[in-house]
Amino acid sequence: MGHATFKTGEITAIIGDNAAHAPAKGHRAGYNGIWDFQHRKSTRSIFAPHISGLNLEHIFNGETEFENNDILFEPRRAPMTFKKLNDQQAQLHQPDTPTFHVESTTTFTLRPPWYLDMDFRCTPHQHVHQRGWFGCFWASYINGPADKSLYFPGGWRPKENLWMQLCTQAHNDESTVLAHDEQFKLSWKKDSRDTLFKNNSRMRYAKPMYYGNFEGLVYILMFKPAAGIRLTHSPSGGGLNKKFNTTNPAWDWQFIVPKYEVMKQYSFQARAVLRPRCGRKEILAEYEKWAGE
Repeated sequence: MGHATFKTGEITAIIGDNAAHAPAKGHRAGYNGIWDFQHRKSTRSIFAPHISGLNLEHIFNGETEFENNDILFEPRRAPMTFKKLNDQQAQLHQPDTPTFHVESTTTFTLRPPWYLDMDFRCTPHQHVHQRGWFGCFWASYINGPADKSLYFPGGWRPKENLWMQLCTQAHNDESTVLAHDEQFKLSWKKDSRDTLFKNNSRMRYAKPMYYGNFEGLVYILMFKPAAGIRLTHSPSGGGLNKKFNTTNPAWDWQFIVPKYEVMKQYSFQARAVLRPRCGRKEILAEYEKWAGE
């Protein structure tokens, strides 16, 4: 089986690999991670049908990914193995990929009442990143929300800690938000195609987290450590949503390894929260409790 359904507390998730599977609501090939994610009070999955959220979409290094779409979307194309560990936990493993030579293991754990934890670990196997760095990119395609925006603590000036709203006007338009203290600048192959991860917002984040509104729920995504994490948005990355006459925005993120060593493991942890709508004070409390701040 390339997928399984998990339930705990008030949430249900289908977790699966990047293979197609028609019985599971017509899941398309190429989309991995969380195929379906629902709170018991919601009318539908927060992630657009047939695709997914917390979906490992790209590996990139400023050079190789621009050759063709098979390489740009290598995590979608390369073989991936799903394993159910127990009733609340699953694991996806992708061996050393054919072009970027990055092996990865992602462990998902559901925790009551409304938490979905993600532990990501990757290992570069060869010296193929010409610019000395590489990044991994995840997409979450949101199922036609009335509010496409992401909200996070940050600002335009150093150390600002205001509530910011990011709703980009078009795909690839100032789409990526860096941390206040992030100094590392990515470089790109000359005249290469445009992408979400090439375009930075003027805003910066103060804490590695964001939230978005969905029906009567709030969806929170947070990270530790903050190093290497970049927040990303597209108003239409998940395509059209004919049922609601709108688009499916992409609430994305990236993990950048600025200076890598072959056969060294790099990692981060994330937590997705899908809970009834609450105030910003409580949203921050969710992050601070989990991150230990």
